[in-house]
Amino acid sequence: MKYQARTYYTDSQKALMWERWKAGWTLHQIAHLFVRSHGSARGILAQTGGIRPPERHRSRLALTLAEREEISRALVIGHSIRAIAARIGRAPSTVSREIERNGGRVGYRANQADSAAWNRAHRPKRCKLAENRALARVMTDKLRLLWSPEQIAGWLKHTYPCDEAFHVSHETIYRSLFIQARGALKKELLEHLRRTRGIRRCRHYTQKTAIHGQIIDAGSISERPASVEDRAVPGHWEGDLVFGSASSQIATLVERQTRYVMLVKLDGKDTQTVVNALIKNARKLPQELYKSLTWDRGTEMHGHKQFTMAADIQVYFCDPQSLWQRGSNENTNGLLRQYMPKGTDISGYSQIQFNAIARQLNQRPRKTLGFQTPAEMFSESVASTG
Repeated sequence: MKYQARTYYTDSQKALMWERWKAGWTLHQIAHLFVRSHGSARGILAQTGGIRPPERHRSRLALTLAEREEISRALVIGHSIRAIAARIGRAPSTVSREIERNGGRVGYRANQADSAAWNRAHRPKRCKLAENRALARVMTDKLRLLWSPEQIAGWLKHTYPCDEAFHVSHETIYRSLFIQARGALKKELLEHLRRTRGIRRCRHYTQKTAIHGQIIDAGSISERPASVEDRAVPGHWEGDLVFGSASSQIATLVERQTRYVMLVKLDGKDTQTVVNALIKNARKLPQELYKSLTWDRGTEMHGHKQFTMAADIQVYFCDPQSLWQRGSNENTNGLLRQYMPKGTDISGYSQIQFNAIARQLNQRPRKTLGFQTPAEMFSESVASTG
């Protein structure tokens, strides 16, 4: 495939590029449409951080091309400013300024004046965070605590319900991070997001694949009680393994109703090591708060019967290629990567360190909990069982 040394894209090509990017296409797929390198496509998308810029439009108060052509014809005939203004239904001062800034009576040309007006009108409005530096400082502090933009936006409205100056959408925060021309938040703060990429991807984009093993006598998720499915009562958990480099791994456990997180240190990924660690962890909680566990079909849970017998906790397994059936756990695993990025050797972490990370996760407000924290919700559950 032959690529051009220097690439240019028409407006229609850019529009198609943005449509495909929004649909979740990869850079290679998009570039293939134009027989170009993915780097050239990325150059266009990265200019605004992967966020499609809004389409420009003329103000309803601006002179139209038709009106400018009428002004041009009237000047040739020799009409006065007031006569031209009356002819097009505009104020004389509007017509006078239009003529003076575009060559005067002798040099005025409608097309040139219209093009110049379009270029002069390109004045992006400063965003709220650039205007309100106190708000930007709050954003910076919370991002450094690894809060997500959505958590920050929800927390602000919850904390300052009557102060509109401190209300901002999570989309505004994302745009201020990815579009550096706004000058509101430093680009270095991107490293504190769950996904540390420098260009924003569409929510439809995914590279996830599921790895499943054969589990004997696996209880299907379809057998799980309805009260578990609708999160009506606490005590039902989702679990999985998160891997680091050098064959290191931990078990992540998330309570479905409160989103409370527990992290379990593992010395290996064989079924006996995993089951023993899960049994030991389960004994830390009252039985009312640990009734079931939903897991994927990884081979580390071959010993699920041993776990059930020792801990009196029923294990249910997701359907093949259905990671969404453990949605809370998958989301938490993504959050966890902010603390332990892919490629980190986590074998040297102690259980105390994992507990500290879990504590930070449990103290972050969640949109799905009305911006309460999992720690607050779980404490209420503990109190109700006491």
